[in-house]
Amino acid sequence: MIESIKNIFKIPELKNRVLFTLGMLAVYRVGGHIPTPGINGEQLSKFLHQSAGQLMGFFDMFSGGALSKVTIFALGIMPYISASIILQLLTVVFPYLAALQKEGDRGRRKITQYTRYGTVAISLVQSLMIAIGLEAMEGGAFIHAPGWGFRLLTMITLTSGTAFIMWLGEQITERGIGNGISLVIFAGIVARFPNAIIDTYRLFHAGELSLFTVFGMVIIMVAVVAAIVFMERGQRRIPVQYAKRMIAGRGMVGGQNTHIPLKLNTSGVIPPIFASSILMFPATLAGFSTAAWVVILKDQLSRGGPLYIVLYVGMIIFFAFFYTAVVFNPVDVADNMKKYGGFIPGIRPGINTSDYIYKVLNRVTFGGALYLSVVCVLPDIFYRAFHISFYFGGTSLLIVVGVALDTVSQIETHLITRHYEGFMKGVRLKGRRA
Repeated sequence: MIESIKNIFKIPELKNRVLFTLGMLAVYRVGGHIPTPGINGEQLSKFLHQSAGQLMGFFDMFSGGALSKVTIFALGIMPYISASIILQLLTVVFPYLAALQKEGDRGRRKITQYTRYGTVAISLVQSLMIAIGLEAMEGGAFIHAPGWGFRLLTMITLTSGTAFIMWLGEQITERGIGNGISLVIFAGIVARFPNAIIDTYRLFHAGELSLFTVFGMVIIMVAVVAAIVFMERGQRRIPVQYAKRMIAGRGMVGGQNTHIPLKLNTSGVIPPIFASSILMFPATLAGFSTAAWVVILKDQLSRGGPLYIVLYVGMIIFFAFFYTAVVFNPVDVADNMKKYGGFIPGIRPGINTSDYIYKVLNRVTFGGALYLSVVCVLPDIFYRAFHISFYFGGTSLLIVVGVALDTVSQIETHLITRHYEGFMKGVRLKGRRA
């Protein structure tokens, strides 16, 4: 591995890409500490963690701590992700967007342009709501000069910060290594790991955690990481055979044997993010009331609560099937196979092929949904059992491992292309993407 890292710097193009990526991520981390004008960020951060700890802990994870301090990068990259998901869902409703997806580079550029517009619109709305909410907190104690001047300044600052992060991500994708947007999220999550380790040490030093418990935590984390790596690379391959055809000027073509790779986790981290977002809001709103029934509901909907686990698992399974149905259409796959003379051995082309793919896809998706549920629920149960004070969720671990696999696989591709050995001798790493 050390030799492979040295080989990175022997290839000028790869070295420049890696250094450019690290430089852009450093700029992102610096911006996460620049405060928004007109806000007392330090006092506000303490108040938010005390009154809205669960929701703040989840969304603050994606911004690397910038949201709780309301810095210029407080919104993070989440508006861009929301806009991307909305556009993907709209492709099912609007034929124009569905047609754009099939137009190649031109269509993708157009969809990217719409995604940028949607990101700015979502950022403006979210930043306005944040400004209004800050003015209402504690009678405006965290705001120096409430009013429309403050609201407009906050909208411009936070929206510009999100637009800049979006530009950083696109630059990393184009001129760096790996997927820029994913690496921005990765950097925000990893930046909080040192604080998590420090908080764990403090609990151990104070006697709230035993040495056996700490070792158990480490073993479980390593086991979960290993399981995620194994499952993210898992796929069900449906064999496909193409018949030989006579084409004028080219002679006999076809006769190839290939396969359709159905990933075990086609939906990625979308189901846990959606499910967590929906469940966190009621629990957070319940935290502002002291009524008896509200306290019981809050306890049930808190991380690791019985009702929380049941609803969380159910929503993960639902969104896994829903998102997979949006991004993968068995009918289109079957039609394309029939058009080019392909067929699945033992299955008739056309509707029989699409039904077979659909049946296999449902089974694979169900297994992937159960895998996501286990990974995401175990840390919550662990949190409730040992009362760890930092947010270490399955969603963050899924993102970190998935992005790391994708980035390392791209680096390894550069190395192997230039006749260098990969990171592990005799082993070829593969990222998230099929």
